[in-house]
Amino acid sequence: MAKLKTVTLGCKVNQYETQYVREGLLGVGYQDANKDEDADLCIVNTCTVTNEGDAKSRQIIRRLHRENPTARIVVMGCYATRAPSEVGELPGVEEVVTDKRELPDWLGRFGVLDAPTGISGLSQRSRAYVKIQDGCLLRCSYCIIPYVRPQMYSRPPEHVVDEVRRMIDRGYREVVLTGVHLGHFGVDFNRGKPKSEWVRLANLVRELVELDGDFRIRLSSIEATEVTRELIQVMADYPDRVSPHLHICLQSGSDSVLRRMKRRWGTQRFLDRCDFVKEHLDRPALTTDVIVGFPGETDEDFEQTLETCRNAGFSKIHMFPFSARKGTPAAEMTDTIPKKVKTERGKRLAELETELRDDYHNSLVGMDLQVLVEGHSDEGRVTGTSCRYATVELPAFTRSKSGDLLSARISGIHEDRLLGLVNAT
Repeated sequence: MAKLKTVTLGCKVNQYETQYVREGLLGVGYQDANKDEDADLCIVNTCTVTNEGDAKSRQIIRRLHRENPTARIVVMGCYATRAPSEVGELPGVEEVVTDKRELPDWLGRFGVLDAPTGISGLSQRSRAYVKIQDGCLLRCSYCIIPYVRPQMYSRPPEHVVDEVRRMIDRGYREVVLTGVHLGHFGVDFNRGKPKSEWVRLANLVRELVELDGDFRIRLSSIEATEVTRELIQVMADYPDRVSPHLHICLQSGSDSVLRRMKRRWGTQRFLDRCDFVKEHLDRPALTTDVIVGFPGETDEDFEQTLETCRNAGFSKIHMFPFSARKGTPAAEMTDTIPKKVKTERGKRLAELETELRDDYHNSLVGMDLQVLVEGHSDEGRVTGTSCRYATVELPAFTRSKSGDLLSARISGIHEDRLLGLVNAT
């Protein structure tokens, strides 16, 4: 029986696509190789968001070749798309897949006659990820993704609904909708159609929440302009089905930096959208990404970023020190920020994040929250993720297993997490 190994780097979309390939191959007789077992076929799904992503991809390919010298290595993903010749010269690589849309045909060469329209789940995960869209047409000056995933397309809504239904039937209690540019779901379907017939993300979410079962939907990262009134209305109509959590990408709180980043809006428009969300949802969690030390970022720019984050009231901030990505306009900018300055600014942003997180967590004390059980803390307490994207600790005697969806009353906070007790059913 042919043995298979898969390795994934990068985002949730990559994780989904690797699973898509894996399930197709398992369906025609491949078996997952054990850790100490040689594989006949190795699939590497690469990332190219940073230079480090490229380097790590190369390291993994070389390691797989050393450990599986006779294996056929197939490389896919964003690094493979950006530099196919470079990837093809690595030891053991026999094929480079540069376009994910070719995966059904590629699987056909391995005997997969009926390519799957989705996946059945992700192994060793308590939540399911469902890819609904691919590609990005924006040209943010720091980002390589539009160059390696430029073809924007959405999955047919009926395929997404069928896949989510399968996930629920398999016992998943949280389904995360993900994509390269999530808020552009349906844009490719809508070209040439009257506005009354447009397919939007809000339409899809409304259709999903009406499925039978005990589950919740969570949205992955989204741009501020795509947090529409229709989407917020669905979230307000189904507070127990759609997690009141939005990861809205900020990147900088300075208008001048945003212009150099070639972002599509200024800070006031961003904050107005955050205020709109908070007006219509009960204590929603707002999380974000911020790049620190973008070329030309002055002390005043950074102070403006701190002020914008404070005004938005984020519960979590993913901070990234700027790293020039070869092939992007930002990599050619000369007014770079010293590493020491980026480190100092990162420390100040982390301190603000802690302050904002604690303020938000305190606002949740006394509330009943949905908690997805995921494991145990070092002290033996049951841990999980709440609908509002905060880690919750429950007493060790809580009767539950990983993947259960519980209702818990929040009684307090401890460091970076909430404490709670399971409500009686």
